[in-house]
Amino acid sequence: MKNQGNSSHGDSGRLSTDNEEEFTKVAMASFQAREEEIERRKMEVRERVEMQLGRAEEETRRLAQIWEELDVLTDPMRKEVAIVRKRIDMVNRDLKSLGQSCQKKEKEYKEALEAFNEKSNEKAHLTSTLMEMVNDSEKMRMKKLEELSKILDPTN
Repeated sequence: MKNQGNSSHGDSGRLSTDNEEEFTKVAMASFQAREEEIERRKMEVRERVEMQLGRAEEETRRLAQIWEELDVLTDPMRKEVAIVRKRIDMVNRDLKSLGQSCQKKEKEYKEALEAFNEKSNEKAHLTSTLMEMVNDSEKMRMKKLEELSKILDPTN
């Protein structure tokens, strides 16, 4: 009996070890299955991330291209507008100085015209006065000559 006890004790020891081994195998299989599931999900997430990154990169390239096209559209117009504005500013400065010069010369012209008209009127008045004086002088000389002629020839 002792032998049976030992052998059943030995069997229970072996059963226990077998159970432990079985438990360990099941635990390892379960652990490995969970690790494989984690790895599989990790790969799925990585694939989705890579797909989204690919889409994001493509979208970034597309947006960069659109941005470049906008710059090309805007930039020449901006440069041309700036050039035209600078030219307008330069012309405005020229116009301002020319306008001031015109006003000054118009004022000088009006003053010169007024002085010219005054002198013309003065000349006309003096010429008229001179003509009157010459006529009066001729009349007086003729009268004087007639008087002298009568004195020389009283018969006339």
